Amino acid sequence: MSNPIRLAVIGTGIFARDAHLPTLQALGDAFEIAALCSRHRESAEALAHQLGAPVDITTDLDALLARDDIEAVDVVVPIHTLPSVVERALAAGKHIISEKPVAPDVATGRRLLALYARHADQVWMVGENWRYDHVMAGAAEIIRRGDIGRPLLLDWALRIDFSPRNKYFSTIWRRDNLFPGGLLMDGGVHYAAGLRMLLGEVSSVSAVATQHSPDLPPVDTLSAALAFENGALGSLGVTYAAGAPWPPVLTVTGDEGALRISAGVISVATGSDTYALELPEQQGIREEFAAFAAAVRDGAPHHNTPDQALQDVAVIEAILRAAETGERVAPERIV
Repeated sequence: MSNPIRLAVIGTGIFARDAHLPTLQALGDAFEIAALCSRHRESAEALAHQLGAPVDITTDLDALLARDDIEAVDVVVPIHTLPSVVERALAAGKHIISEKPVAPDVATGRRLLALYARHADQVWMVGENWRYDHVMAGAAEIIRRGDIGRPLLLDWALRIDFSPRNKYFSTIWRRDNLFPGGLLMDGGVHYAAGLRMLLGEVSSVSAVATQHSPDLPPVDTLSAALAFENGALGSLGVTYAAGAPWPPVLTVTGDEGALRISAGVISVATGSDTYALELPEQQGIREEFAAFAAAVRDGAPHHNTPDQALQDVAVIEAILRAAETGERVAPERIV
């Protein structure tokens, strides 16, 4: 891209360091990182050292947003502080790519969507990299083509060790109970996005949830039963309290076959025919940033609209509410 987007990165923690910065560098001249902003100057200075190029460093967000030479911002801040940063960036006329979830709850997300509706000339993209994941997108296309017939049943279980062995354990805001659902919201929106990619909208859920680790409030483990609008049923099990040495497996059974996703491989069985697709290493983050650049420069459409991201939040919020009340809950409809 001969006209790079002058971008400020707001938030300079682990994910900015390990995912966003390498991605921005890999995209060559699509972006020019013009500034780094953090509450902690030492963190921004460490990221600047990793960048290896001259860059402004600031702890003053409002002064940064007032700069005319900054076109866009990459918001990588804790979930409970994200809405305020997005609001201020929209008011300042910046294009935005912000990390997921779009908001900590549906009510806050609706308020942000209403604000965004008054800024139609700006791009706001939510960083849900699963919508650009080759494996999930490939499986969704197989189901859409009807290769396994009408989907009947989905089952998916994830066991994620979120102990001090996990590098993200050191990010205290993930464990300080400042936003609903804790890790089950933080990570859960990925699973909601994946479920919706594969089988469409969720019509209702029931669930149970509990906390096993004292470090992971308010809950760290759930089991949910889902009904989809297309008539399929599903089960989702997630724990952050313990891991397992095997990769997670997601299976969709249809009336003419079945599909399984595990370790980057899609396996499909239809009648007497079986085949497997081993897809390239996950490039979702790189592809979503490339889509953001195309949206800013060319007005190209993208998958990660704020309303889609808020529908992911609505699914997880419904699961958490169902677990609290013991009742079946319909997710609020955003899209």
